[in-house]
Amino acid sequence: MSRLTHLAAVGLIAVVGCSLTACSGGANNTAAAPGTSASSSAAPVTITYNNFISNGGNEANLDKIVKAFESANPGIKVNVKTMAYADYFTALQTDIVANTTADVFDIEYANYKAYQANGVLAPLKGVDTSVYPANLADAYATDGTQYALPSSFSNVVLFYNKDLFDKAGVSYPTADWTWADEKAAAEKLTDQAAGVWGDYQPISYYEFYKAVAQSGGNLLSADGKSTAFNNQAGIDAATWLTEKAGTVMPTAAQGAGTPDFDSKLFADGKLAMWHTGIWMFGTLGDVPFNWDIAVEPGNTQHASAMFSNALAVSANSKNKEAAQKWAQFMSSSDVMVSTRLAAGWELPPVADESKLQPYLTAGKPANRQAVFDSLKGVALAPSIGEGQTQMQDIITDQLTEAAAGRASVKDAVAAAAQKVDALLG
Repeated sequence: MSRLTHLAAVGLIAVVGCSLTACSGGANNTAAAPGTSASSSAAPVTITYNNFISNGGNEANLDKIVKAFESANPGIKVNVKTMAYADYFTALQTDIVANTTADVFDIEYANYKAYQANGVLAPLKGVDTSVYPANLADAYATDGTQYALPSSFSNVVLFYNKDLFDKAGVSYPTADWTWADEKAAAEKLTDQAAGVWGDYQPISYYEFYKAVAQSGGNLLSADGKSTAFNNQAGIDAATWLTEKAGTVMPTAAQGAGTPDFDSKLFADGKLAMWHTGIWMFGTLGDVPFNWDIAVEPGNTQHASAMFSNALAVSANSKNKEAAQKWAQFMSSSDVMVSTRLAAGWELPPVADESKLQPYLTAGKPANRQAVFDSLKGVALAPSIGEGQTQMQDIITDQLTEAAAGRASVKDAVAAAAQKVDALLG
């Protein structure tokens, strides 16, 4: 299952805020003596770190970073707890309610706003955010205060099967392509009789908000209190997604939208273009055809979907200084960068692109530069807090109605806007 599908399926956990004056310290914390910092007190400080990012094969890589941090900070020990992504946010919700959150814990951008609004995150002090890409650092700041630090990122690009392009005599995608170029190519590449499809892009909230941005619009108003997509940009975005079904990409009845359908279709050499994330690179190592990537085409502008994880310090931690040191090390140290790149473990969120050069020559796809070129125009998923899951479901459901022909695109967009406005109100 791709991360886009997984995020949509799992949804977001509602956050129950706690009164900071009533919150007790996290487990296994050792408070510093009055007037001293945690890291400089005589007794070693133990901080807890709960994560999902290392689950599934990167536990040893995380341990390597922890050992390097402890060597550089001999007064601080890091106690790690790793959980599966599917279980993590339920466990975090339980810890928040019970006031037992770890000193440092993983979050995603999509749920940052809810945690920050409910007082779960400690404000971070004295952080040099210039070491991170500005758009990533700013994503975890509110009213000029940093509340979390980006720990990794991944984005969506256009994968394409070079052999199918060659067979059809179609030129490869370039960074200058628009939707019109992609549509024209997809029509030439589609051969339904042979089971070959020209394009695949999920009909979902995650693709819609990005397509709205690619049309020069916004999903929500600047203050986030109302929708802003019941207009031409929204109609163009919905049309772009839904008109593909049954023409250049399979319909739901033909399997589209079922788990791993798109990845299997591409791996089987039956899909010419595929909108998905760079986390799929590793799964395509053994496919028997040539493939590469390009920046996703836009309508009036480029806008690439980016997913980001971050490290937050608990507002009820008794060792905030030590916890922040770990968060900064885990998000910006050279050891973290080299470990992530060597393991192919998402991308480290560092602004110095020279540190990322090994990634560009790490093997297929050849055009890894497109990953960084995509960052020139980023569309982050709008976050509204506790109504996030409902908003996502409303938009996906209405797009599905339009794709199935049960509603016009214009009516589906209007209905989605009306329902989301009611949710926001």
